[in-house]
Amino acid sequence: MTKKKKRKARSIIAGHLEKIGSEVFEDYKSVITDLIRGNQGIYALFKKDRLYYVGLARNLKSRINAHTKDGHQNKWTHFSLYIIRKEDHIKEIESLVLRISYPKGNKVRGKLKQSKDLRPLLKNRLIEEWEKRLGGIIGGRSKPAGRIKKRKINKTNERPLQGYFQQGKVIYANYKDKECKAWVYRNGRIKFNGNFFDSPSMAGIAVTKKKKINGWRFWKYKDKTGELVCIDTLRK
Repeated sequence: MTKKKKRKARSIIAGHLEKIGSEVFEDYKSVITDLIRGNQGIYALFKKDRLYYVGLARNLKSRINAHTKDGHQNKWTHFSLYIIRKEDHIKEIESLVLRISYPKGNKVRGKLKQSKDLRPLLKNRLIEEWEKRLGGIIGGRSKPAGRIKKRKINKTNERPLQGYFQQGKVIYANYKDKECKAWVYRNGRIKFNGNFFDSPSMAGIAVTKKKKINGWRFWKYKDKTGELVCIDTLRK
C-alpha cells in the first residue's frame, strides 16, 4: 500500500521586500511598479531602523508611494512590504502587527473582532491554582483524585447561570432576523456588546429593549452535538 503524500500548506505570503529606501519611488519608479503593481498586502514604514507605521493596501505600490507626499512625508526613510496571496486575512494580520508593535505613526490600535479575550479565564485559573497552593501550605484535607464531587449549582443566586459553563460559553439569540452573541463566564456573568449582566433576562432586555423578557427561552447555546438549544434545558 502506497502512503499518501501530505499536502503541503500553501503560504499566505507570496513575496516580500524588506528595508528598501524610499528613494526607489523617485529614482526607479518603473522597476518598483513592474515588480509590485496590483499586489495586495501589508507594508511597514521605518525611520532608519525604527518602525514608524504599519498599514494594509489593495495596491501596495500606489499606497506606499502616496506616503511620500501625504502627512507621513519625510517621517520615514525605508519600507518593507509583504504580498498576501488571499485578501481574506489582510485586515486581521494588520491588526495583529499593530497590537504587537503599536507604531508611532498609527493613531488606532488593531481590533481583533472575533477573538475572545482570555484574560478573565486566565484570572480564574490563576485564582484556582493559588487556592490549591495555599491549601498545601496551610494544610487542610484534600479530596482524593477521582472522587471530586460535582459542584452544586446554586439556582437561587443573583447569577442564575453560575456553575453551568465551567469553561465559559457563547450563547446566541435571533432577534428581528439578526444573530446576537453573548459570552457567559464561569461565574454566571454575561457579557453582551461590551456590557455585563447578571441574568439571561437582563441580557435579553439589552437586545430587545423590552421591559420584560424570558431570557431562558430567548438565549440558546450549542450542545455537544453542535445543535442550538434553549438555555432553559439546563434547568431540567
